[in-house]
Parts: sequence; structure tokens; C-alpha cells
Amino acid sequence: MQVLKDDIHSRILAAAKQQFGLKGYSKTSMREIAELANVGVGNIYNYFTSKDELLHEVVRPVLLALEVMLQEHHGIRGEDIMAMRSDKYLQTCIDEYASLIHTHRDLMKILLLRAQGSSLEHFRENYTIRSTKLVKAWFASMQKKHPNINTAVSDFIIHLHTVWMFTMFEELLMHSIPRHEVETILHDYILFEIQGWRAIIKI
Repeated sequence: MQVLKDDIHSRILAAAKQQFGLKGYSKTSMREIAELANVGVGNIYNYFTSKDELLHEVVRPVLLALEVMLQEHHGIRGEDIMAMRSDKYLQTCIDEYASLIHTHRDLMKILLLRAQGSSLEHFRENYTIRSTKLVKAWFASMQKKHPNINTAVSDFIIHLHTVWMFTMFEELLMHSIPRHEVETILHDYILFEIQGWRAIIKI
């Protein structure tokens, strides 16, 4: 019966999310997930081929959100670089970061702090490499559009830009900071970031 199957699938995901959040990927067993979900261990494999696939399914919403953010800024839907001069751009960035923290806090913790031993263990590093390549390509397209801007920025500086973003996220996740303070921190961090880029790019 489809309803029953959907219920079992949801229970497995909920149990996995709870255990990955508490113990991390490497210290969580499929047996623990099965017991918490009240299903047989063998039955889990009717829904997920492995613990790694189960982790991917658990954190899928935050993976998608991070991908959208990357593409919106520097990928296939990247904005014009001159948008960085507007207050709207600043607020959009703040809203995006705040949404990630407030909507996906538990999943971000699992992805960034609890995924050791899984294929997502190096997600941060892999995302940073992809981001660096996308930003370089974006800079090249912006240089053609705005010849007077300075896009002679080293790969390492671009790399650091993403590293700092993840470090900021991780620090927010590891500390109990009231929601209104998170908003203020994000505002100041992103303002600092945008002003820095504007000074380098000379816009």
C-alpha cells in the first residue's frame, strides 16, 4: 500500500536525521536507524541502497539550497556585477544566508559538522573548488561587459571568499546565538564582504 510505504520512508528519514545529528554519520549504524524508525534493518534497504545514500537524501534540501545560491550569484543565473553597489543586493544576500541558517540549521550541522566517513565528508572543499571556477568564469564575462573593472583577482583570494563563508556558517551553527543577533551578524559580515569586493574590483 503506497501510503504505508510513504510512511515507512518518512520514518526512516526522520530517524536517520535524528541519529546523524546526534552521533554523526560514522557513529550511526543502520540498525540504530531501523530501531528508531520501528522497521527491520533489511527493510531499510528496500528504500535506500546504503547509509551514504540515506545521508544524501536527509540533507538533500540544504544541498539544493546551496546549489541555488551558487548558481544565482556566479553560475548560470549570475547577476550583473554592478548589482553589488545596490542596497537590494546586500539585503538579498542577507536573506539568503539567513534562510539557510534558519530553515536548514539541523541539516547544515549534519552536512558541515557530522558527515565524516561519508561521500559528503569533503563537501565544503568540493563546493569551494566549484565556486572558485564559477567565479573566475563570471569575472571573465563581467570583464567583457564592463572593461574598466578590475577582475585580476588571484584564485586563492576567490577560494578564501568561499572558505570564509563556510567558516562563518560553522561558527553560527556551533554557538547558540539568538535569531535577531544572527541577522545582525549576517548583515555586518556580508556588508564587510561586499565592500571588500567592491574595493578590489573598483566599482
